[in-house]
Amino acid sequence: MGIYMKETLKAQYAELGISDAVLAFGNEILASLEDRFREIDETAEYNQLKVIHAMQECRVSEACLLGTTGYGYNDLGRDTLEKVYAGIFHAEDALVRPQITCGTHALALALMSNLRPGDELLSPVGKPYDTLEEVIGIRESKGSLKEYGISYRQVDLLPDGSFDYNAIRAAIRDRTRLVTIQRSKGYQTRPTLSVTQIGELIRFIKAIRPDVICMVDNCYGEFVETIEPGDVGADMTVGSLIKNPGGGLAPIGGYIAGKRECVENAAYRLTSPGLGKEVGASLGVTSSFYQGLFLAPTVTASALKGAVFAANLFERLGFPVVPNGTESRHDIIQAVTFGKPEGVIAFCQGIQSAASVDSFVTPQPWDMPGYDSEVIMAAGAFVSGSSIELSADGPIKPPFAVYFQGGLTWPHAKLGILKALQSLVTQGIVPDSLLKI
Repeated sequence: MGIYMKETLKAQYAELGISDAVLAFGNEILASLEDRFREIDETAEYNQLKVIHAMQECRVSEACLLGTTGYGYNDLGRDTLEKVYAGIFHAEDALVRPQITCGTHALALALMSNLRPGDELLSPVGKPYDTLEEVIGIRESKGSLKEYGISYRQVDLLPDGSFDYNAIRAAIRDRTRLVTIQRSKGYQTRPTLSVTQIGELIRFIKAIRPDVICMVDNCYGEFVETIEPGDVGADMTVGSLIKNPGGGLAPIGGYIAGKRECVENAAYRLTSPGLGKEVGASLGVTSSFYQGLFLAPTVTASALKGAVFAANLFERLGFPVVPNGTESRHDIIQAVTFGKPEGVIAFCQGIQSAASVDSFVTPQPWDMPGYDSEVIMAAGAFVSGSSIELSADGPIKPPFAVYFQGGLTWPHAKLGILKALQSLVTQGIVPDSLLKI
C-alpha cells in the first residue's frame, strides 16, 4: 500500500473516531494474519463453487426468482430452492420458508414435529441456547415440549470441552427419540463443535440406537468449513436465513434439511396436516433468498476474518477469548470475557457506533423475551436482528462475556472491532499503555 493511501485511510479512520494508537495496534495484529485469511478465502472459494454447482444442477432459472401469493401452489422458485438446499447440505429434502421466523422457530418446528408425547429429548452437549429453554420447558412457557409430555435430559461436556461418552451412553434410554446437538457455543464459553466432532458423536449415538434422530443446530456454522452436518450423518440440519446462509439479503426465514420423513413432518407442522409443503407463498422474497445464498460463502468469510481479528486483538490485550487466536474456526462467533458488565456494555456500544444503520443509538441492557437475565445487543442492521451483519451481544451475568459476530464485508468487520476497542479505551477499561507497540 502506497504512503498516500495509508495516510488517506488513516484520515478516514480518524473521521470515524479511531485514534492513531488504536489503528496502529489493530494494523500490527493484522500483519500476522495473512496466512489465516488466505485459508479462509480458500474455504470460501470451495463453498462458492459448491453453491453454484447446486444451483446449476437444480436448473435455477429466471422464473425461479418470481414470487407467489395466496396458497402458493406450484411455486417453482420455492420448490427449486429447497432442492438446492438439499443438494448443498447433502440431504434427502429441505424446507426453506419465509414463514419460519427465526432460528429458534426453526429448531422448535423441527423438535415439535418429530417428537410425540412420551418421547424424550437428549442434549449430549450441555445446556442449549437460552431461547430454547422455554421451547423445551426447562423454564416454564406456554406450548413447551414439557406441556406435551415430552421429557428432557442433558449430559454436560467434560471440563476440556470433549464429550462425556460414558454419561451419554447411560442417558440414552428406550424413550430417547431425538438428540439435539448445538454446534455453536451460545452464551457459553465452551468450544464450538467441528463438523468432524459432530460426526463422531452421531456415529457413537447411532451405534447404540440407530433409530434415534440426530438433529444439529447449525446456526452460525454454515459455510465455515467445507463440509456440513449432513455429510457426517445428521438426520436434520437446522438454521436461520438471517445468519450465514441468507448472505445478509434474506429478510426472514429458516431452513430444515435432512431425512425426507423428518422434513415432511416439519412441513405438516408448519402449515397443516394434509397440506405440508404444497402451500406457503414466497411473497416476493425468493430472489433475495437465492442471491443471499449465492453470496453466503464470501459473506461468511468476511465475518470469519472479523472473528479471527477480534480473537487475536483481545487476546493480545490479556482478555480470555474463545476460540483463541490460533485455534481452528467452526462458527463465526467470537467470545471475549471481560469479567465485569462495563466491558460487555462498552464493547457493544462500540460495535453499534460502527453500524451504517442506527449508529447514533446507544445500546443498553434490558429484559429481552426468552432470556433469564438482562441482555445487551448491538445490531445496526439492514435486516432487523440479522446476526450475519456486524453485531454483538451478551447477557449481563457472570462471567460477563460478549459474543461478537458478523460483518457483511471484511472492512466493516475491521471497523467494528476497532470501534469496540476505541470504546473500551475511551471508557478507561483498556488502558492506553496496553496499546504500546
